[in-house]
Parts: sequence; C-alpha cells; structure tokens
Amino acid sequence: MSWGGLVSLLGIANYMKAASGDTTPTEDQVKQVGFNHIKNMETKTKTTVLHKAATRGDANHGWLQSKHTFSFANYYNPERMNFGVLRVLNDDTVAAGMGFGKHPHSDMEIISIPLEGDLKHMDSTGRSEIIKQGDVQVMSAGSGIQHSEMNANRDQQVKFLQIWIMPNKRGVEPRYQQITLEEEARHNQLEQILSPNENDEGVWIHQDAWFHLGKLEKGVEQNYAVKKPGNGVYAFVIEGDVTINGQALNKRDGYGLWDIETLDIKADSNAELLLMEVPMTIA
Repeated sequence: MSWGGLVSLLGIANYMKAASGDTTPTEDQVKQVGFNHIKNMETKTKTTVLHKAATRGDANHGWLQSKHTFSFANYYNPERMNFGVLRVLNDDTVAAGMGFGKHPHSDMEIISIPLEGDLKHMDSTGRSEIIKQGDVQVMSAGSGIQHSEMNANRDQQVKFLQIWIMPNKRGVEPRYQQITLEEEARHNQLEQILSPNENDEGVWIHQDAWFHLGKLEKGVEQNYAVKKPGNGVYAFVIEGDVTINGQALNKRDGYGLWDIETLDIKADSNAELLLMEVPMTIA
C-alpha cells in the first residue's frame, strides 16, 4: 500500500461497537471513522505552525468523541495533513464499555497514551493487555496487524491520545511494547518516553523520533535541545498554559516548530506537556 492510499475498509467490519452488541457497522459508520494513511505532498516554507484547540476536527459518534489535530476520517483539511512524519494526533474519549472493534493497520508506528481510565488492547498476534493512565503503548504495524481497543470499564469513560508516526522501515515484523511511567520522573522536568533506540529510555519505534512528557508547576522553565539536525518538534499541551519560544499556548493547543535547535519552555500555570520530535522529511 502506498502512503497516498487508503487502508482497505473491508478489514474493519467489526470496528464500530454498538450498544446492542452488534459488532457489524454500516457502510456509513465505517466511512465516518476510517483509517486513512495519507501523505502530505506539500512543502512548508514557514518555520512554525499553531493549531489552537478549537480549530481541530471534531467527530462525535455517540460512543466516541474525537478531536483530530490532523486530517482524519471525515475531517479533511489540506493544510493539516501531517507535521513531518507525525501523521495523526487524535484526542479520544470512549464511552463506558465501548470501543474500536478489530481493524487492520500496516506500516505505521501507533502510540497510545491514556489520560484517564483503562484501555484494553487485543491484536492478531494473540496479545491482550490493559493500558491505563501513566502507561505508554506502541504498536509497530509493519507488514500488517489487526487490533482492537476497548474501554475496559463498564462504569467510566476512557480518554487517550492516539498518535501515528510514519516509519523509516516498511514491512517489518509487527511488534508491541508497553511501559509504565513514574510520575516523579516528569515532575518539573521533561521525561523521555519514546526514542528510536531499543536500549534507550521509554518505548522505541522505527523512526528517528523522540517523545518527552513534562508535568510542570507554574513558573518552572525548561529547555529542550533538538536531538537530530533537521528534525522538528510538535508540542501538545495536555493541561494548563505554557509559553514556548515566545508563543503562548493553552490546554489542547498544538505548536510545531522546525529549523530550530532549542525550545525555551515556561509553565504559565500548572501544566502537562507532550513534546514530539520527528523528522520533517517523509522518506
């Protein structure tokens, strides 16, 4: 499958989980959610991009409420296809007992970061896991894998970030990794949670990307140095207010910067921040 193609809709017949227990979606339901791996063919000439929280794509499927930073499913904006190899940043809320039925992926690094509640993962390798707030999960789809993601609880919603990164290797053997973070490790500092190196801190993926999480008290300042020349950094404010290189940001705002060496970060309130350093060139 080329980057510009769409993942086959035929493989996601059990994607929508209806309250009645019927796992077979209608054709319209499948089109509503979708799994589009789309390559952005445009070249940006500026060096920053600001995505205010209120400008994100908004999808409400009843059991699923999702905010799309980049084009996804029915939300299409040619100016918001990706940030370098960062293809998807979805801010999802799934109702109690509901979730994404089994569906396919290939040649994509898929990262899930729960913000509230518990998420149950099952895949075609036979793996079944629960991820919760404080965990980070990565799945390298590679040559092809099917998985499902369900709210593990019948009495509370689950909120999580789902992030797709285009890999630098295609057709790899599918793999899964999950870690639990210690909150103190990101208290008033930036904790590395993802890298390209199997023996480094956090999970690892098939791409020259680094993710950091920080939970900062008001007034705390941090500096981030870009790890690989040519990479850009996309900052996503999970909670609170921060200023990055002079740009004020609020809850759920996104801010991408490239052609830079460092980021100067200041917490304007108690805040939680995710930094995603990624290559800006799609191989």
